Amino acid sequence: MAVDLSDRVREIADARGVSESEVFEQALERGIIDLWENVVLGKYVDGELSREQAVELVGLEKVKRADRESAAVKEDIDWGLNA
Repeated sequence: MAVDLSDRVREIADARGVSESEVFEQALERGIIDLWENVVLGKYVDGELSREQAVELVGLEKVKRADRESAAVKEDIDWGLNA
């Protein structure tokens, strides 16, 4: 049995003791933050932002993760081109 969105929102609200509108507000805020961080990290990886700027905006750990992921993609591309 699939749980629809409104059921999930009600369950979250009940578990946290908050209103459903507060659940939606928190979800929107988290989503916006996630999307914004992805934009910042994308600009960093594309060379549009310096490492220092990216660290200031999203934090060192997220920048380090972006570095690792970018390096892994480059390795995969190099491997694919030389296979």
